[in-house]
Amino acid sequence: MNKIILADSQAIFRAGTAKVLAMDEDMRIIAQCTDLERMFHAITTFPGSIVLLAASLQPDFARLSMLLESTGSRGIVVIENNENAASFLHQGFRGVVFRNVSGTALVECVRRVASGDTWLPTQTAQPESPEEDLVGTRVRDRLTPKEMRIVALIVQGCKNREIAQRLKTTEQVIKNYLRSIYDKTGVGDRLELALFTIHHRVLARAAAEAGQRMEVEARNATSAVA
Repeated sequence: MNKIILADSQAIFRAGTAKVLAMDEDMRIIAQCTDLERMFHAITTFPGSIVLLAASLQPDFARLSMLLESTGSRGIVVIENNENAASFLHQGFRGVVFRNVSGTALVECVRRVASGDTWLPTQTAQPESPEEDLVGTRVRDRLTPKEMRIVALIVQGCKNREIAQRLKTTEQVIKNYLRSIYDKTGVGDRLELALFTIHHRVLARAAAEAGQRMEVEARNATSAVA
């Protein structure tokens, strides 16, 4: 049984990754960490694990590499699509995957690393310009501003009740909006919607901007009340 530690500040990626890996009976998720402190504690607590961590957590890679070696663990780094994959192998990690890795490739990567091999993506970089992301652009243009706000909150890991509170409406209204969003994006549930959004940079950027506008509005509303 391969013990897996997941470390990523993005809840939706942890959920998606856990869902994919849990389908393999030889893998067991033993810890999900939102920050570096929890990750280092988990590595110390569960030696001999496969640590799947997001480079966006920005750990001290030298310290992390030493800890992995001392605990008999192996690290796989999840990087953004425009980062250099090979550079992380040079720092002592056994595997590298891009954010938009397929479920099949992710499982194969973990298996290979667990067996003592190394893993690099078949492409050393996957930059994606807005012009190339035709699917993301098409979906972005089909979504209404209200729907985009809901997408932004889904990506942040919010449940329907919280979304309804943030948008000052009811859960039933949010469910109705989600059905429309699912139709426009071609996904079946909120997890697929979040992963679809993050994997299409144009759509992800639009969702991030919608999220930022909501944060500004919330701060302004708080200031007005004060």
